[in-house]
Amino acid sequence: MQYLSRPLNLTQSMTAPRPRVRPPLTLIANSQEWHSRSLESILGPHGYAVLRAYTGKQAIERAVESRPDLIFVDTDLPDRDGFDVVRELRENPHISPSTPIIMTSPGHTSRQRRLDALRAGAWDYIGAVIDGEELPLRLDTMVRAKMESDRVREEGLLDELTGLYNMRGLARRARELGSQAFRHKEPLACIVLTPMMANSPDATEQIIEELAGVLRATGRSSDVIGTLGPGEFAIIAGGTDSVGAERFAERLAEAAGRIFGSKDVNVAVGYDAVQNYSEAPIDPSDMLSRATTAMRRSRADAVPGRRLSVSRFEAALN
Repeated sequence: MQYLSRPLNLTQSMTAPRPRVRPPLTLIANSQEWHSRSLESILGPHGYAVLRAYTGKQAIERAVESRPDLIFVDTDLPDRDGFDVVRELRENPHISPSTPIIMTSPGHTSRQRRLDALRAGAWDYIGAVIDGEELPLRLDTMVRAKMESDRVREEGLLDELTGLYNMRGLARRARELGSQAFRHKEPLACIVLTPMMANSPDATEQIIEELAGVLRATGRSSDVIGTLGPGEFAIIAGGTDSVGAERFAERLAEAAGRIFGSKDVNVAVGYDAVQNYSEAPIDPSDMLSRATTAMRRSRADAVPGRRLSVSRFEAALN
């Protein structure tokens, strides 16, 4: 999450909230039109964008698709119990754990219902009577906390799903490894790979997590291993030339074969390598781009039933 920056003195920075760069997106899951309109009439004038869902199924689907900053879930949805929907939202890896979820009820609240909502994972529980002045103040505090948490997470260096470096971490470590290879006149290789399923264009999260484990087991402690995007991994290996990159791919194929067993999973690999980085000081990010180009050619040329397909950058240009 990016925030607008402006000069602030120390007193201002301690008291003023960060300015918003976009309206917070709110998902309201409620089949009662009057209740949804009541909430929307309060949220809209305070700068909230609103997305509607009318069933529990829609609430889950739209929350995953839109990644809202705030979610309201009614207790009485036509197809699902609202408490179950909240639990499912909290368990969904695509929904940030810092996303505020508020449960609503068309009737009066009770202490037991409030406790049930909190146990399900909601941050609050409100009834039919809504204080139009108090609610936005409470929501603003929740949403600011959520956005700050998202900002901190995005500025982190690790990918949540795999535990490997994310793009930011990969870029930082790539610069460090490239600088070391330049000083010591060593080889440097960038390897990019992606799993392929026979009956699906994209690998499942389970396959991605398993392949991440294979990479951790196969790579050396000196290698930088990270993610370039969903299902795409990158390895930056100092002291590794083109022969070493090919050997790494072979070790990967053997390890993947042991892990995946009878699963019909293939791995497409592309790489770029230089023998002496000080004589060809190409930026590591450019090497990653070239290795990605090779990986995509390797994926296009993959042979069904073959566990591994490998291409070097020069070959990918032919």
